[in-house]
Amino acid sequence: MSYPTQFRYTKDHEWIDVKGDIATIGITDYAQHELGDVVFVEMPAAGTELASGKTFGSVESVKAVSEIYAPASGQVTEANSSLQNKPELINTDPHEAGWLVKIKLSNPAEINSLMDAAGYEAFIEEKKKEASA
Repeated sequence: MSYPTQFRYTKDHEWIDVKGDIATIGITDYAQHELGDVVFVEMPAAGTELASGKTFGSVESVKAVSEIYAPASGQVTEANSSLQNKPELINTDPHEAGWLVKIKLSNPAEINSLMDAAGYEAFIEEKKKEASA
């Protein structure tokens, strides 16, 4: 899987795509693969304030429930309502149709501390090596 180069990534396997002061957040292909078949997604309502590094929802799969952490601070402007009826979009299209929320960034500089696509791919490779060791 190649990871979109315009996205930034967290060590918790979230991605963020910034356009102006609006950012779209989702979980990575690696994360959805590790989770397995997603059956439910809990997301915040519009107007909710997110704090960088803090939990803002969860993704439930047939294997486990995983918390989702905000890669940046801001106010939720929209949650992906398609996921209520089709949570599997996270599995089939995690970097496009399976996005979770859009936020209005309150501190755009927070993005600078996140990994770029190449850094994230190297991070995943390291995790895979550790897991197989």
